[in-house]
Amino acid sequence: MQIIRTIGWVLVAVILLVFSINNWTPVEVKIWEGLVLETKIPALVIVSFLIGLLPVLVLYTGTRWRLNRRIKSLETALRSAVAASAPREPVKEDLPPAYPEESPHLTRNEEK
Repeated sequence: MQIIRTIGWVLVAVILLVFSINNWTPVEVKIWEGLVLETKIPALVIVSFLIGLLPVLVLYTGTRWRLNRRIKSLETALRSAVAASAPREPVKEDLPPAYPEESPHLTRNEEK
């Protein structure tokens, strides 16, 4: 999967490089009436792409963080539910004595 991602990024970089070389001409961008920005086309395209990417990236990061928190809370709830429903191992005091001689309540005179 990592190789496919790397190939994709290399293709994007090559396409951007070819586009930049073929369109290296200055353009004037009129922002307001008295404000004009003179820049190259590739810089304008890259900045526009990054401005459009930012809200989507913030939304993706927030959604991923929220879902990871929910998964962790559900896993914790599942662990505690399994631990609560697991059968309890008997403690030695809970078991009846196997032989009357081992009973702590009986003395030697009462056994006879």
